[in-house]
Amino acid sequence: MAARVLPECWGHRGASAAFPENTLASFEAAMRDGAEGIERRAREPRRHGAHVPRPIARTHYRRTRTHPGEAGTFLVFTLPLSTHTCLKQWAGDMEHTLTIREPKQAIPTFEQTIELLMRPENRHVQFNVDVKPHNDPDRLFKLMHTIISAQDEWETTLAPRILLGLWHPKFIEPATRVLPTLRRAHIGMNPRIARQYFWNSCESFSLDFCSLSTGEGEKFRKECKAAGKKLLVWTVNKREEMIEASRWGVDVILTDVTSVWLQLRQQLQADFEKTSKSNSRLFLWTRPTYYYPARLLAWYQLHSSLERAAGKFSAPPLVMTHA
Repeated sequence: MAARVLPECWGHRGASAAFPENTLASFEAAMRDGAEGIERRAREPRRHGAHVPRPIARTHYRRTRTHPGEAGTFLVFTLPLSTHTCLKQWAGDMEHTLTIREPKQAIPTFEQTIELLMRPENRHVQFNVDVKPHNDPDRLFKLMHTIISAQDEWETTLAPRILLGLWHPKFIEPATRVLPTLRRAHIGMNPRIARQYFWNSCESFSLDFCSLSTGEGEKFRKECKAAGKKLLVWTVNKREEMIEASRWGVDVILTDVTSVWLQLRQQLQADFEKTSKSNSRLFLWTRPTYYYPARLLAWYQLHSSLERAAGKFSAPPLVMTHA
């Protein structure tokens, strides 16, 4: 009998339960814990003038609120229920801001994150780039390509480790054209949208735990396994959810508590049956968010917010490639 393969551990914005998320300290902490990957958001800069800066990260306002380190203006806007996130547009160098949450950290640029990944001790770490729909895809991907391709031997040492996470189908064609060497994943909640718009263009699917726990989610999990598609689940911070995701056979667990999942994974590897039985599956009936009507509402709200941000969903155009 083949040994059970347990999910990899990817730090959701790093080890964000211990450090301000989307910061180098958070990413480094996840790597020290032993995480096989990290996830961060990326957005293209919006600045006046001819000099275009590097892509910078979006900031989770509720937990990693920032204050300007220099004069500047910013706009805060919200994505309702879809990502529970507030975002900022800065006129100024966002990398000079500090988090309000202790220990205070600067917000790293995309280039600084790439430099962290290219350190010799980190060259095994996967990098999941969460591309939100408010970006201009061509501009963002061209900036990313400039930074990625500036690294030594990037095609073999860096590109294979990067997974582009796409929420909206309009990003598929630019990603395929501008960043053809990078793998693509769909990030979302609704298995139907994943199947209809992203199935043929993405090798991986990253969906929330609650949606994957439904009957529709179970069907999608089986389809992914049959088709050889990789499945990531977010954001899994509770022991019982970690064990359940392991039962499903997903490929990656994205978590804020990397050390917790890594410790539990060791216990599951030692004795899966005994460890998994320590938590009953009855928890799936204890929260309204696990129930199908709640998921239908969440899927509707996410779809609406994505279309407000980036336009109506449509099948991506074909990308012409040379034979």
